[in-house]
Formats: sequence, C-alpha cells, structure tokens
Amino acid sequence: MQDDHKADLFKRDEDVPSLAPLPERMRARRLEHVLGQEHLTGGEGLIARLLEGGHLESLIFWGPPGSGKTTLARLLMRECDAECHTLSAVTSGVADLRRVIATAGEALRLRGERSLLFIDEIHRYNKAQQDALLRCVEEGTLALIGATTENPGFEVIRPLLSRCHVLQFRPLGDGALAALLQRALEEDAWLNEQRVVLAEGVGERLVSLAGGDGRKLLQYLEMAVSVSRPDRDRRRTVDAESLESALLRRVQPFDKRGDQHYDLISAFIKSVRGSDADAAIYWLARMLEGGEEPRFIARRLLILASEDVGNAAPNALVLANACFEAVHKLGLPEAMYPLAQCTAYLAGQPKSNRCAAAILEARGLVRESPAAEVPLHLRNTPTELARGLGHGDGYLYPPDHEGSHVSQQYLPAELEGRVFYRPEDRGLEARIREYLRRCWPERDL
Repeated sequence: MQDDHKADLFKRDEDVPSLAPLPERMRARRLEHVLGQEHLTGGEGLIARLLEGGHLESLIFWGPPGSGKTTLARLLMRECDAECHTLSAVTSGVADLRRVIATAGEALRLRGERSLLFIDEIHRYNKAQQDALLRCVEEGTLALIGATTENPGFEVIRPLLSRCHVLQFRPLGDGALAALLQRALEEDAWLNEQRVVLAEGVGERLVSLAGGDGRKLLQYLEMAVSVSRPDRDRRRTVDAESLESALLRRVQPFDKRGDQHYDLISAFIKSVRGSDADAAIYWLARMLEGGEEPRFIARRLLILASEDVGNAAPNALVLANACFEAVHKLGLPEAMYPLAQCTAYLAGQPKSNRCAAAILEARGLVRESPAAEVPLHLRNTPTELARGLGHGDGYLYPPDHEGSHVSQQYLPAELEGRVFYRPEDRGLEARIREYLRRCWPERDL
C-alpha cells in the first residue's frame, strides 16, 4: 500500500534515481511530453482543459498497459490545488481507503481543502471496496482518479461509474512508440553512457514487439542493451540476434494489440462457430500462451453464445456466463479449464443467429423510420385519467384463453404483420419455431 502527499510523489527530473527502470526514468513530467493521447492532451482535450482550469473531477482512465494512464494522473495531481493521495488496488484494502477518506474529510472540514485520490488498477477492488468510495465521491469530499486496463463497464460498480467521467486511452501508435524510442536514446543518461547503436531494423522490431505499450518498449530496449557486449569503441550495438536472445520466451508470435491479436481471436471465434472444437481449442491455447487476457476471451465466448448459438441451444448462454464468472474468480492458470470447457461446449452445439439478425433488423427500422405509437390497448394504465383516455381498452390477457394464447395486435398498426425473428429449424429453436407458427399461422416464419 502506498499513500503519500503529492510533495513526496512528484520529484524533479534530476531526483529520479539513476537505478530506476528506464520506463520510470523516461516518464513524461510535462503534458507536451506525453505521446499518443492527443485526443486527451491536445488543446481541446479534456486533460489539457482540466490542467488549465485546475478543477477537480472524478475520472476513470481506461486503456491498455503502457498507454500513459499513471503518467497523466500524476500530472493532474501535481498541478491541482489539493491534497493528493495514491493507493494501489493490488496491495490496499478497505481499511486503507477509510483512512484516506478520513484524512480527506478532515482536510475539507478544517481547511476547506478538497483531496484527490489516485487508485491504480482500480478494477482489482471488489464491490465492498468500491462501495466504500461512493459516498465521499458523491459528496465531493475527494475527487477520484481510477486507472484500469479492464472495461469499467464490467469492472467498476455502476453507482461509482455513474459519478465519474470515463476517459479512454488508446494503445500507442507506431509513430508515438518510435518517438519514445528516439527520445530515450537521446535523453537518458545511462543509454548515452553505453553509446547505444541500434542495428538496421531493430527499432522497427522493438516497436512491433511493444504492441502499443510504451512501458514494454522501454523495458525491451533496456534489457537488450544490458546483454549487448561493448565493442572496442565502448559502443553497444543491439542487433536482431541480441534482441531475440534478451527477450527469450517473451518474444511470442502474438501481438496483443496488433493484427495478430485480431487474427487469432477471429480464428478462434470462427472455429467455434464452425463447430470445430479441435481448432477452437488450438487457437485458445495460442492466445493463452501468447499472454492474452483470459477475461477478454471469456467475454467473446459470452457474445458468441448469444449471437451465434442463440435459441438453438439456450443453455449455451448460461454456461458462457458461468465461464465468465469462473475466469474472473480464478485467474490463470486455472482459468484455462472453464475456458476450454465452454469452448468445446459451444463448438458442439447447433448454431442459430436468428435472434441477432432480428434485433439488428428491428434497430435498423427504428433508426430509419418515425417513432410508431404504442397501440392503445397495450398502453400502461396507472391512473383513472389514463383509463379514461382508453389506455388498456380491449387488451386480452393470454392466460385466460385456451393454450394461454390469443391473437391480438402487438406491433404498431403500420407494422402489423412485420416479421423480425425467423427461427431456425434446428436444435431447441425448432420447437420455438413450431410454437410461433401455431400462434401466428399467417406469418412467414
């Protein structure tokens, strides 16, 4: 657990220990030095405007590792007129949160000062820990900056999320990574002492291996320089061979943020959709060995269970949801078991995308057409006034009729007879199709 006032957090550039890792030595200390997040740091970006105005807001920084979330949080904390605290969600708990909240409440009560709390990896806090933040954020005792690599819609409780602005950080593009690499070679004292030379193509290889992660780029560079032997002129040349040997198993044929990432998940999903369990298990193994986040895979399976399996095997969605929960609780390596189980199950089920097609068609119609009125007999009847206007008149209650079905109009008048859902004649959906045909024999299902 770390909890310090901003006077201790933000050292001058020359105060950064020379033995600190290269990513820390190269951390931007001015907004104009931040690379790759111009949509936030540019003249009209929210971060730039907050720094300019000095106003405290509660923010969630969401983005991949090495994209600058902690750096920008520190810049905001350094510039704001507030007491600042930091916590790591990895090592702190509810007691630590309560201590910071009490300190912030005292600062507000005695000195009229608001406080700012930065929580790194906030997605690692459980519901109870996040609940502890709610009241102080809502009442303005402190402003919160939470950094997360995970989708906050999944990992941050809804009440807390609704009280924060979510800022999405992008993976660093190749241009930003190349600029960061060049800056490190030019400005870092240790690299200059080593008289580092990059062989042809090594810079591009480092950028490719980093996969949008600035921290990883600098880690790889420092590691490669450390294992390179100096020549007679005391220069250290980093070539392709020394780079590969330095990285060892880290050099995977898998780029978590580039084309390889999307190609592998595409192959995985298409194999499940194509009912090839063996291919799907292979692509799953490739992703896990390459370092893919298991919850990302679990979310894709959850989508696939509804989008591609659908009502042909409705239990697929139940199992996929259980898989997501299990992966969330277990983590690797044990998470590979529910992932493999769910993958094999979904591959072995009949497939139907008819529900997905139905909602896409209906949403397209809603966007393109004027809003149709709800028929009077389907409208809510909460008051005498509503009933006096005819709301609910003529509605027939299906359980009161034979077979618990009665034919009446449910769509708006101008859409009467329109068909969106056309069930497949396979799996359980075949039974759904048969039932709907009995209910609506006039419809082309």
